[in-house]
Amino acid sequence: MASTSLAALPSQLASPNRLRRGRAALSSTARPHVILHRAAAKGGSRCRLAITCNAQAVAPTSIAQGTPVRPTSILVVGATGTLGRQVVRRALDEGYDVRCLVRPRPAPADFLRDWGATVVNADLSKPETIPATLVGIHTVIDCATGRPEEPIRTVDWEGKVALIQCAKAMGIQKYVFYSIHNCDKHPEVPLMEIKHCTEKFIQDSGLDYIIIRLCGFMQGLIGQYAVPILEEKSVWGTDAPTRIAYMDTQDVARLTFIAMRNEKAAKKLLTFAGPRAWTTQEVITLCERLAGQDANVTTVPVAVLRFTRQLTRFFQWTNDVADRLAFSEVLSSDTVFSAPMNETYQLLGVDANDILSLEKYLQDYFTNILKKLKDLKAQSKQTDIFF
Repeated sequence: MASTSLAALPSQLASPNRLRRGRAALSSTARPHVILHRAAAKGGSRCRLAITCNAQAVAPTSIAQGTPVRPTSILVVGATGTLGRQVVRRALDEGYDVRCLVRPRPAPADFLRDWGATVVNADLSKPETIPATLVGIHTVIDCATGRPEEPIRTVDWEGKVALIQCAKAMGIQKYVFYSIHNCDKHPEVPLMEIKHCTEKFIQDSGLDYIIIRLCGFMQGLIGQYAVPILEEKSVWGTDAPTRIAYMDTQDVARLTFIAMRNEKAAKKLLTFAGPRAWTTQEVITLCERLAGQDANVTTVPVAVLRFTRQLTRFFQWTNDVADRLAFSEVLSSDTVFSAPMNETYQLLGVDANDILSLEKYLQDYFTNILKKLKDLKAQSKQTDIFF
């Protein structure tokens, strides 16, 4: 594939004004639909988000030939996130030329530059800013998701559609997309419905892709459980027996690049799951044992989550809160977020023993943090002045 300048782009990509007129400007015949259906229900009516995807009409675009794009040139979208930064570090360690798409922000992502990556400013909610970031890129790795204060559809649906259509029009060679395990089984949850719809949009786009569904990150457990236990603060949990197979984001990043280099993984939908699925109570018990102290657990019944979600639906300005509570409700239900990994390990040529377990991850964390606390305490005693 050849790189190109903005001047060589098709008019619908090169013109910011056309892009501003709507997400469909990138491909007017492939416009995604977000339709709000009303269905009769006892006690009144209910609204459900229904997304209809049709990417089959995304037409291939001829772009003028230029300097060949190197297979090692990648764009990481969402590079400052929990997973994105591990993808960047892994890519740099493996010798890739890494460009990071980062939204303009008050605190610049200087740590990415310090690592050796190139940082470009763009915003998925402003499609006219996307094409320039793709010039000279071979592979896009999409780790992005919307911020908590944003409507879910702005980045996770409309922004992703614009990015995918730009990638198709500019001849990107490979598109890696991170999704959520079991997203196809929960159409009542807007975030999961959008993830599933985005999967279908990519599959119909004609791009060479890898879709990776994830269950949960180990890193998220530090702020949720480990730190509050150490600081003797409340730990929030539910009374549901949900089980999640957490995986270290470093392992996710490593497996991602193995899959990118494996031709057998092309146009595959893979699920990455950790060695074992854990309930919330099991995670808390493990943290208590490693920390050497009991947790102050505050349990939120699933029924409260359901009631709160229904209550927020009454007010337009809280609809996005309700959408996120819907996702929380799924995570707090009798669901198992895990998947057999034997076939995936075999496909990728990976030894299951090389995947970090949650016990080892948390043990390393608590060992390091408790050692630091002990050292700080010792230093404090050495500097005490007695009169």
